[in-house]
Formats: sequence, C-alpha cells, structure tokens
Amino acid sequence: MHVRAYNYWVSLLHGRPCPLIESLDPAGIADFGPNSVLLDFTAGRDDAEIRFLGHALREESGTDSSIVRMSQVPSRSLLSRLTDHYLQIIANRAPIGFEAEFVGHRGFPMLYRGILMPFSSDGEAIDYLYGVINWKEVVDASVQSQLAAELSEARRTTTPRRTPVIATAAAWADGPSAPIETMPAAPAAPTLSEQLVATRRTIEAGPASPEALARAYDFLIASERDAAGYAAMLAGAGLTVDPRAPVEALVRLLFGTPHEGNARLLARAHRAGVGEGEFAEWIERTGARPAAAPNVIVPVAPGDEPYVLLLARAVDAGSVEIIGRVAADAAFVDAAVRDLGY
Repeated sequence: MHVRAYNYWVSLLHGRPCPLIESLDPAGIADFGPNSVLLDFTAGRDDAEIRFLGHALREESGTDSSIVRMSQVPSRSLLSRLTDHYLQIIANRAPIGFEAEFVGHRGFPMLYRGILMPFSSDGEAIDYLYGVINWKEVVDASVQSQLAAELSEARRTTTPRRTPVIATAAAWADGPSAPIETMPAAPAAPTLSEQLVATRRTIEAGPASPEALARAYDFLIASERDAAGYAAMLAGAGLTVDPRAPVEALVRLLFGTPHEGNARLLARAHRAGVGEGEFAEWIERTGARPAAAPNVIVPVAPGDEPYVLLLARAVDAGSVEIIGRVAADAAFVDAAVRDLGY
C-alpha cells in the first residue's frame, strides 16, 4: 500500500520538487484514502492540525471528529507514531517510509508500515504531510497455540475424499479485523524507498563510517534494478544526473552534500564490478578509502620550463579539478604544446 501511495505522490510532482497541496484529494482516493491522514503545519510545527483522517485510521485510534490536532491523538494509537517521523520529513523534503512494532491500545502487539510524503502550499515551503499506514495485530502465544490445535483437529476429522484448503493470510492487513497469519510469510524484498530510508539512517549515525558507505553502495546497486523509482526520487529531490559523474547525484541524495570523495570511491567500486553486499570486503581487500578533494599547489621554480603539464578531472559542464602536475620530459611537453597549436 505504501508503494502505491508513493507512486501516487510522484504522479503529482509535474516537474516540481514537491507536489502542491491543492492537487491532493485524500477523500477521493478509494485505494488507500481510508488508511491515510493529512497534517497541516502552516500554523507551526509543534502541534500539527489534522485536515483529513481516513475512517480506518479513525477506527483504529478510537477517535471521533472532535480530534483536530496531533496533541489530541491517543498515545497508544497508530497516529501517535507519526510524531517520530514528521520532523525528519520536513528536514529532508522527501518521502520517508517506516515500519515498526508496538503494543496498541487493544493490548496486542501491532506491526505497522507506512510512508509520509511532503506537500507544499506555495511550491517551496513544506507545510503539509500526507501519511499512509497499513498494519496488522499479532496474537499472543496462547491464542496462537489454540488456533494451531483447532486447525490440527479440523484436519484430523476431515473426510479423506476431500482435500483441505488452507488460505494464506495477507502479509499486511488493511486493519485490525483482517485475518491472522497462521504461517510465517517469507519477508518481502525491501523497496527502493525503504532502502533509501535505511541508508539515510545509517549515514546520519556516522556519515564517514564503513557501514554508511556499504549501505550507500548497496543502494547504488538497488537503484539500477529500479531505474524508474530512482529517477522519481531524484526528481523529487530536485537533482539531475551528470552523465560524466552519475554517482554524484546519488551521493547528494543520500548524504545531502556532494561528498566527492565518497562519489569517486563508490564509482570505483562499481567499475570494479563489486556486487551487492560485497563492498566492505572489497574495501578491506583493496585498502580503498574516500579521497578528500585535492588542494593542489603546482610548484613552478624560477627558470623552469615555460610550460608544465597538468592532469585535471572534469567536474561539471563549466569547470575542472586539477589533480596535479605530471612529470614529463621536455620532448613530451613540446609535443603537447604543438598539439594545442601553441
């Protein structure tokens, strides 16, 4: 559900870094509207106003129409969990997915998964957030044992000529009344948006740590598997890809700043064919490390040759980064001068 919500958010961008709030009609979204909430921060970030609350979330929270602000939301409801994430969304100006477990007001553990997406009233300020949340309740061990015993008894007494059919419960229910899983489902592969969230969290904990770089490299591999999703993320963040240095946009998306040394290291690993999950081993084997942006001083002594040979790297369409002076004999330098027409 949260993936469909993200795709819907992308469809509203229309070339902007963030959709306009006027393009959103949560009450008209039959798919995930009942599981959604719209928060209004135009009056400040301390206590958001609830502009829309889908009936499924309203029922789970045990609230009525009198609840109009986040401070009025019951503390053990799903809506209360949003306060852990909305300031991060405003700071990053990009959608963020989340999932966790907690004990709800009904006394059962709850597994929930969702996404918060930014909206703007003027195309620049992030003053609205639209959230979509999906969840399920998990029964305790005694109830689970009782269900297993009843299922076993039902199988034992079933007529041999009939084959019992066991329905597989949905991995994520659309509310607390959905079926309870009786068999563990295989974990789904994380989506690109989920990997973006996980990678940014690791980077926030330690931007220069080996774990952050390894996460960033795995995200690079994942972005190639979901090129459309990655392109939408870049568009949402207002980033464009330089064909000569494509990894730089990815590093800006993850780290928030250029970090050219990280970009060069990730690009080097990619050229070397390092696979997903192999970055840490490659670093240990090769001893590669992010290089700081060079601060080059080129010595030219009095009486030196009239020309020196420099090596430079193209940074963008209008500039180069000097790497250093190339040691070359006079004949080689003279040949280079002639090639340039001097």
